[in-house]
Amino acid sequence: MKIIDGHHHIWRQADLAWLQGPSQPRIFGDYDPIKRDYPIEEFLEDVSGTGVTGSVYVQTNWPPGQEEEEVRWVQETADRHGWPHAIVGYCDMTVEDARPMLDRLSRYPLMRGIRQQYHWHANSLYRFAARPDVSRDETVKRNVARLADYGWAFDLQVFADQMDAACELVDACPKVTFILQHAGMLEDLSDEGRAYWKAQMKKLAARENVVSKLSGLGTFIHRNDPAHVERILHDTVTLFGAERCLFGSNFPIEKLWTDYASLVDAFRRAANDLSTAQQKAIFHDTATRVYRL
Repeated sequence: MKIIDGHHHIWRQADLAWLQGPSQPRIFGDYDPIKRDYPIEEFLEDVSGTGVTGSVYVQTNWPPGQEEEEVRWVQETADRHGWPHAIVGYCDMTVEDARPMLDRLSRYPLMRGIRQQYHWHANSLYRFAARPDVSRDETVKRNVARLADYGWAFDLQVFADQMDAACELVDACPKVTFILQHAGMLEDLSDEGRAYWKAQMKKLAARENVVSKLSGLGTFIHRNDPAHVERILHDTVTLFGAERCLFGSNFPIEKLWTDYASLVDAFRRAANDLSTAQQKAIFHDTATRVYRL
């Protein structure tokens, strides 16, 4: 079965401040092994023999003001190598009018969406956004709604307790497809935590313009755990339907604890009891549709 990797990164260490200097406490643990260049050539070596036939690059937090430089570099990489096949860039959606930057990014033919990370957590280690309710900002709503004019999706990254605010953002932008990052970032694996995550995920799943990435599932446990992958995959597919779920590797972050073939194997085994059509949706068709591959 052909696979589209709907969420991966490539980078040059020199472009990313967070990959330089002393390591800081981060959500995915010790990251010294990836504080280096991760070029498209290495990604292609990683995916070799796994059935991956296409991929989507997702922004990596270049310094402020370098949004276009990031997209230009990835577009040039794709022009040379034929990979990746789509780009999710960055734009600050909290500014009064994001259209000048969106217009600049629209000149690059592989642009398919924007990610601005809104995840906030009481645990500062898990915190990225400055406050928990950025999704409720009226300026953000206006700017995200404008993505419909470009035919672009919005990659939405929030924790479970932020999903009520995220639903307000989704409702304000009915013409935009929202792609939930990392299956809603389940970090509390207690029975109570899982139940709360599912209840909140159900609210987003009720909105037909939201799809969920099955990606980054090792983020909080720092390992590739097939049982963990299976449980989240099945819970998410039950809520969203396979036609609104897509696979993403989150490489090279997940390379901190696994190789690509083992990661794909865990996902294939997790989806093994689903129909062929459902598997095809998760591994290929949903990403092809929402990122217009």
